[in-house]
Amino acid sequence: MRHKISGRGFGRNTNQRKALLRGLVTSLFEHLKIETTVEKAREARRLAERVITFARRGDVHSRRLAISRIPNSKIIAKLFTEIAPKITRSSGYLRVVKTRFRAGDNASMAILEFADYGLLKGETTEVKKEGKKKAKEEKKEGK
Repeated sequence: MRHKISGRGFGRNTNQRKALLRGLVTSLFEHLKIETTVEKAREARRLAERVITFARRGDVHSRRLAISRIPNSKIIAKLFTEIAPKITRSSGYLRVVKTRFRAGDNASMAILEFADYGLLKGETTEVKKEGKKKAKEEKKEGK
């Protein structure tokens, strides 16, 4: 019985599981969006949100704690300098969106992305609003 045992094992030993989750989170911080299975996305979200919270603090101790969890100094530097300053939320930085079932084994797939993906990617809300206004105007002209 799994009394008070948190987290998923994924049928791996501890070192393999840590490496898997570190790789997922590193890819997430590098690309801002990844596709993986739902279960892996939920576990990676737990680790990533803790590291993002460290990055939002921004002090030296937080940086060292983040590097201890994700030992890739280039990715941590990107997180602390580029990603974290743009985040305005107090929590809930990531979202898991179920997408499809994988063709080979029918595993349920999901996209793990930042909740403010457009803002982090460089798209502004003003550009989106202008595009919607243009589409409405074109619709009216077409009638």
